[in-house]
Amino acid sequence: MSTPKFIKITDVSQPTEQLSHVAISDLMPLPNGPQEPEWTPLKDKVREDYACILDDTAILPIPRPKTKEEEEEFVNKFLSGLRKLFTPENNWTFLAQLETTIEHCAKCNTCSEACHIYEASGRNEMYRPTYRSEVLRRVYYKYVKKEPFSSWRYGDIDLNWRTVARLGEMAYRCNLCRRCAQTCPIGADNGLLAREIRKIFSQEMGITAPELHDKGSMLQMKTGSSTGMSPEVVKDNVSFIEEETIEATGFQFKIPWDVEGADILLIHNAGEILAWPDNVAAFAIIFEAAGLSWTLSSDLAAYDSINYGVFYDDVQFARTAIMHAQAAKKLNAKKIVLGECGHAHKALTVIADRVLPEALKTPRESCFPLLRDIVLSGKLKFDPERNNFPVTLHDPCNVARLMGIIQPQRDVMKALCPKFREMEPHGVDNYCCGGGSGFAIMSRNNIPDWRFKVSGRKKLQQLLTAFEDCRGAETPKYICAPCSNCKGQIRDVLTNYNLFEEEKLAYGGIVELIVNAMVDVKPGFIKWEE
Repeated sequence: MSTPKFIKITDVSQPTEQLSHVAISDLMPLPNGPQEPEWTPLKDKVREDYACILDDTAILPIPRPKTKEEEEEFVNKFLSGLRKLFTPENNWTFLAQLETTIEHCAKCNTCSEACHIYEASGRNEMYRPTYRSEVLRRVYYKYVKKEPFSSWRYGDIDLNWRTVARLGEMAYRCNLCRRCAQTCPIGADNGLLAREIRKIFSQEMGITAPELHDKGSMLQMKTGSSTGMSPEVVKDNVSFIEEETIEATGFQFKIPWDVEGADILLIHNAGEILAWPDNVAAFAIIFEAAGLSWTLSSDLAAYDSINYGVFYDDVQFARTAIMHAQAAKKLNAKKIVLGECGHAHKALTVIADRVLPEALKTPRESCFPLLRDIVLSGKLKFDPERNNFPVTLHDPCNVARLMGIIQPQRDVMKALCPKFREMEPHGVDNYCCGGGSGFAIMSRNNIPDWRFKVSGRKKLQQLLTAFEDCRGAETPKYICAPCSNCKGQIRDVLTNYNLFEEEKLAYGGIVELIVNAMVDVKPGFIKWEE
């Protein structure tokens, strides 16, 4: 079934079972088009139990109301949360920007042209950043503020349970990458509105994506990590990484735990420990060779920089940020350095500044300027020819666009990678990997189809274009993606399109490239999949 190209704002309240369809034939073409796998249909049981009424995918598990009373309760809870969203006592993090965005939109659709999801979907109206924002805006003015609003002349919206359910699902069709906010001429932030809709569903309605809440922030606060690793387990895993890496590299190092008074408390995304252990080892090798005073912490949550609350819930965000800050205070660390995780960068720096009391504000900074300083200091000896293969750099949204950390990574690349080439566009203009806002860890139902074929499509186009002069299995190529979630998404997209079989690709972070070029380490730290 072909995707409707023109879905009016008022259509969101219509009593249809599904508002739109994602047709593969309508999607943005890919260069040298890899074969497009078919879309996996939703199971009947999922459709029966949940309100899967937006498109062919169900991301937010919204229980389907069974009676008129349940429908009314569903709508009333949403309105209650919407009212709270616009009060300073309930929205102490993002109220000012929320008000700016809800009250000011020129409808120029500059944001739509900047949105990778809208473009990749074949320009489906429903995926415009302004679509869900305009639905929320009309609901707010009519049912909460109860003031006339000029957009009503374009059509009123019936506020029923389908309107609310579709708005919730639309909030989970956004990577929260904020490319739309960057390009808006008046500073509106449609990505923030998507996030705040998620917050209503979580904090007021008790409806969350289980990967972010139950298996994410709740598990992290209970066991210490969203991976489920307890302090004992994480220490065992890191010890194994240490032994294996020393044997493979010939470089002697020791990963320190719970050292009081260290200059640096390094916090990794714990996903690296399980899925990309070379990243953890590379940090240790670099810090050891540079003679730094550093430590890891085995306190609850302190060895996992993940803070999924940043994607959906202020309370969960604050709880996790405080646990991270308390660990640093307990060890009397001089500063926290965040490893290669994009959302952890933003969560524990710029957003945590609005949450943490002064007593817990240990200085917090990114690893990238530190790594640049080490590489350029002359303390370590490098042979850039060890990295003499095509390398491109993915800029994680939360590091580049939302924090402005652009140049340090490139200084390292230019010093150590003779065949470095940029993606276009790059830096603050780069596109999201497609796994942002929590999608990279979601594999329920047919969510992977949506994040591979729609949200991740623009990034795949960028990758293929960056290596267009060296496509094929003859030339080894490296994708540097210095963020755990980005690596997971890029790995999954490449696997989905069978590109590991067709291309000689490796992917990883920036620290692996640094260690691969170190003369004190045996050659071959980076390995390509056969």
